[in-house]
Parts: sequence; C-alpha cells; structure tokens
Amino acid sequence: MSNKLNSALLDKAVTDILAFSNGETITKAGEELKGKKRNFVETVECQITLKNYDPTREKRFSGTFKLPTVPRPNLKCCVLGNAVHCEQADRIGVDHMSVEDLKKLNKNKKLVKKLAKRYDFFLASDNMIKQIPRLLGPGLTKAGKFPTLLSSKDDMQEKIDEIKATIKFQMKKVMCLNVSVGNVDMDKQEIVVNTQLACNFLASLLKKQWQNIGQIYLKSTMGPSQQIFF
Repeated sequence: MSNKLNSALLDKAVTDILAFSNGETITKAGEELKGKKRNFVETVECQITLKNYDPTREKRFSGTFKLPTVPRPNLKCCVLGNAVHCEQADRIGVDHMSVEDLKKLNKNKKLVKKLAKRYDFFLASDNMIKQIPRLLGPGLTKAGKFPTLLSSKDDMQEKIDEIKATIKFQMKKVMCLNVSVGNVDMDKQEIVVNTQLACNFLASLLKKQWQNIGQIYLKSTMGPSQQIFF
C-alpha cells in the first residue's frame, strides 16, 4: 500500500521534536518555541483521528504490528515463571515471580492491582499460564495485562524485545488513537520509519484505508504536537 505521508513534512516534524527535546528553539506556525531538555527520555507518540467512520456501526478493529526499532525500551516486564524461567530472568536482570510468590498474594485484589500497576507487561511460562486466573483472580486481565505465553523454546530476551517493539491499534468508542512510535534518544530516521510503518499498518486495518484517516500528529511527551497529515 502506498505511503500517503508527506516525507518532507514528517522529516521536519521529527527534526523539530528532537531539537525541542534537546532544549533548542523551534518555529511553529510563525511562533518561536524554546525547548527544554528533560531529565527522562521522552516518548514520541503518534496521535491519529479517524473520519467517515462510525464506531457504533462499523466493525471494530484491532491489530498488532512489530516496529523495527523499539519505541519504549524502558517498559518494565515481570516473568511469572517456572524454576528454569525464573533462573533465566535472574541472569538477564528481569524481575520474576514463582508460583509460590503468586500464592503469597492470596488473590488479594489490592495486591494484584498493585502488581499490575508496577509492570507494563508480563510473561508467563507455558506450564503456569493456565494457573494465573486461579492464583491471582481476574486482576491482570482487568488491567489489560494478561501475561504473554513464554514457551521453553523461546529466547526470553528476544521475546521481551519483541513485546517492547509491538504496537497495538484497537478501536474503542472514540475516534482518536495514540501509539508510541519512538523516543527522543532514537535516531531521526528510526522515528521516521517507525511512524510511516505504524500509519500504513493502521490504514491497512481500515475499511477505506487512508480515506478513513483525518489527521495525524506527532508529539513528544512534553513537546508541542506537529501535524504530519491533513
């Protein structure tokens, strides 16, 4: 499918986002804006509004796509693992919990909620994943963080990197969608490519493809938004 994003516009937007996050001054709509360097790595987000789309009548869509460069390397993972997986997690410096650890939570809703809050995603050993609802109740599912299956053949680090690089588009009742496509420590070209691929993938999920996309903005966590599609 052809890429409908104007590459010059996208290029300028990413250049401005990176300059602003670096404390430089950029010009937006004739106005000079002074950037500020933050003491954390800002995420670059793509904000998309749909048009000619009725979420109450049209089929809701959902799709995941793996970006070539990990947009959010700082996502926190916890492995709910068997002995082998817990040992592996220990070796690569990833938090982990065994069946015994999970039993200690005693299905306490508050504790499970706290656990769900502490991590961005979970992996669970194949022989444990079925036990999760019994051990923890519906807490992780409710938080939208039910663990991803980790089989004995999987390379744990690869699996973690894959999840960190995967974005998800899911149509709810609203006409706006947000996904992370990068961070300000990335190379400009990496952000450009991630953005193009993310937008193309979204268009491929829509009935009328690009005709269903109204506007697209790019923005860093603390920076001004940059329109890249009208």
